[in-house]
Amino acid sequence: MPILEVRNLIAKYSARGPEILKSVSFDVEDDDFFAIIGPSGAGKSTLIRCINRLVEPVSGEIFFEGQDVTKLNSRELRSLRRDIGMIFQEFNLIDRMSVMDNVLSGRLGYTGTIRSIFRAFKKTDIQHALALLDRVGLIDHVDKRADELSGGQRQRVGIARALMQDPKLLLLDEPTSALDPKISREVMALILEMARELKVPCLCNIHDVNLAMEFCNKIIGLQDGVKMFDGPTEDMNEERLNEIYAMEVL
Repeated sequence: MPILEVRNLIAKYSARGPEILKSVSFDVEDDDFFAIIGPSGAGKSTLIRCINRLVEPVSGEIFFEGQDVTKLNSRELRSLRRDIGMIFQEFNLIDRMSVMDNVLSGRLGYTGTIRSIFRAFKKTDIQHALALLDRVGLIDHVDKRADELSGGQRQRVGIARALMQDPKLLLLDEPTSALDPKISREVMALILEMARELKVPCLCNIHDVNLAMEFCNKIIGLQDGVKMFDGPTEDMNEERLNEIYAMEVL
């Protein structure tokens, strides 16, 4: 059974606005590193953000571990979001906080209000954060403020923070668009390695087709909210790419 099943998903920016996603369906299996590609405005980011309801879909079904995400109340949604980590395009770090505190913020969904206010995290959480920072190559930057880091380092903090949740699914929303090509490859390789180590499936909205082809085992191609392709990466070819990007304005 897939960990994520999306059925006939429709999304709009406003009630009377055009459909951004037009009856999109797909499945994510336990071992998938899934890319979502397509021209700007195709609905890639909207699709990612519908999964954890940062964007509310108009209709359709999203089953995560058999539970329909679209029918969850606010309490149930908070619980769901603990199981779905997210890595953002612009890193989404708190600049004035240390690297360590940014990573520990990944445990806020599991920590009581009083503990959160005083940053009184459990010893096991602190040890886990240190292990993740070591794994992403930032153990020597634990006490630095986030705004002292380079773009690549900031995204590594974002990776560690997302994995602090012990997620069952990882959503990546343009994780490399703010990075140069060399750092982009390093970041994608790191995410893939850690996802495999921790057995976490990934759904990645990505603008760079070459990175998608290199690192992802399956691809969804969107064009103007319509799913144009859904299958293994090896089945993607130049003809299909040209169809997906036919409406791209150069």
